[in-house]
Amino acid sequence: MKTFAIVTLTVSPALDKSAHFSGLVAEQKIRCHSALFDAGGGGINVSKAISKLGGNSLAVLTSGGATGEMLKDLLKRDSIPFEAIETKTWTRENFVAVDDHTNSQYRFVFPAPAVSVNEKQRIITTIQELKFKYLVISGGLSEGLEVDFYKQIAEMAKDNNSKLIVDTTGEALKKVLEAGVYLIKPNVGELAKLIGVERLEMEEVKDTAKQIIAKGGAEIVVVSLGPQGAVLVTKDNYEFVPAPHVVKKSTVGAGDSMVGGMVWALSQNKSLKEVIRWGVACGSAATMNEGTQLFKTEDAKRLFEWLKDR
Repeated sequence: MKTFAIVTLTVSPALDKSAHFSGLVAEQKIRCHSALFDAGGGGINVSKAISKLGGNSLAVLTSGGATGEMLKDLLKRDSIPFEAIETKTWTRENFVAVDDHTNSQYRFVFPAPAVSVNEKQRIITTIQELKFKYLVISGGLSEGLEVDFYKQIAEMAKDNNSKLIVDTTGEALKKVLEAGVYLIKPNVGELAKLIGVERLEMEEVKDTAKQIIAKGGAEIVVVSLGPQGAVLVTKDNYEFVPAPHVVKKSTVGAGDSMVGGMVWALSQNKSLKEVIRWGVACGSAATMNEGTQLFKTEDAKRLFEWLKDR
């Protein structure tokens, strides 16, 4: 059985493509600059973030067709260890385009391709054959996976005495909380949906997170507040961290960078005060880069130093 400190799972990865153009005009050819390509998807981005901080993880992912081959080549380029479950359907492509005239960003996200019953079983078997301290599930579900699929993975992780970190949305998140996980990272809107309300005010976030913890859904709830920062809530602790002021170029990958920063800090046995600050530092640093890139390591470290005493 292979052993890793951190394993990430991405059942719906994407070949991310980004480019610039000048002026959006309907029914005319939009001439783009040369495209940049990145391996994308929640868990993959978390693994990339961990690597940038000097940590190691194994990225478990699905991969199909020529786009899947290119995605694996990009992971090799970035020296990210991975285990790929081959699928008959091709790995999807996502596209980010920036208009140089307005600096507006357009994000085109395509549906996750279907996963067959046999491919689903191979995902489960792959996880069962690994031993890890932290398992990170990040991203949405592919077609063909039941809404409680992440819950099934969570129960497997618990049987192995592993700590599960989950960053997903909707019914998949509700279901996985039934199994009880170590940490979740919803934004305010997602947190509101978990308790069936339209929105939450800032002063309600802490109590709502504590409700989830009291019901055994999670030990730690980290709530992303966007430009305001983030809060970390446990049964006994509450930490609010303001987001540092940075010049934002793109929000793509900011949430995944935040999770990567936190998981790396947890794996380094850092305090929860440091964990949330590393998360905010990495998430904020990611917004400083264009397209589908994540953060620069030096930016994340500089922002963490600024946040240390705040």
